[in-house]
Amino acid sequence: MPSCLPGMGGQEWCQIVRCDDEEVLVSTLITPVGQLNRLGRHERRAERRRLKRHDALARQLADLHAIRALLGQAADVASGGWVQGAWFTVATAGGEQAVTAYDLDLALNRPVTGACLVGAVVQAAGGPATVRSQLVQRTLDLLWHALRDDPDRPVQWCPGPRMRMMGVLDLTHWNDAVGRTQGEVVGLLSAARQRADVQRAKCRAEQAKIDATHELLNRS
Repeated sequence: MPSCLPGMGGQEWCQIVRCDDEEVLVSTLITPVGQLNRLGRHERRAERRRLKRHDALARQLADLHAIRALLGQAADVASGGWVQGAWFTVATAGGEQAVTAYDLDLALNRPVTGACLVGAVVQAAGGPATVRSQLVQRTLDLLWHALRDDPDRPVQWCPGPRMRMMGVLDLTHWNDAVGRTQGEVVGLLSAARQRADVQRAKCRAEQAKIDATHELLNRS
């Protein structure tokens, strides 16, 4: 359950604890209405912008925690069985059958025995029904970032449908490349998990900077 604790400058921190493989605190800053009313118009706008940015960073931290966990689960899926040229392989009465993007329904009610890079993320999230979920889509965004982009550049979380599809195709072609190994696929999923840690550290650093600047202004 959320709990509100006193914060700096007469504000409150509303903290939500999410327990998974670690404890995560997601905080929302609230400025009392009376305090906002005592500020001038310019100061009120600046305060609202600050609070909005702080809340956006808190939401991003929660998203990154979920993405990081999903990448770890996807690595387990790929370690258990990895395929090329298909999204999944499933067990049937006649043996293993490859499942492509055109017949994903086959993976809904049959045991999945293997998955490609993208398929591992989808399967870890719950299977083909989750393929368009925000968690899966953003996890694939981060995975592509780990594969192709500069680690110091921010992740492009909303690249648009066309760019996102191109990213998924790029991940698929990388998975299916001649000479690709299961170890490399698992390694990329682990590298993406490390990118999530980098992004979380940047969010926390920005939050700390916002708080420090606000506290300094309150004292002046």
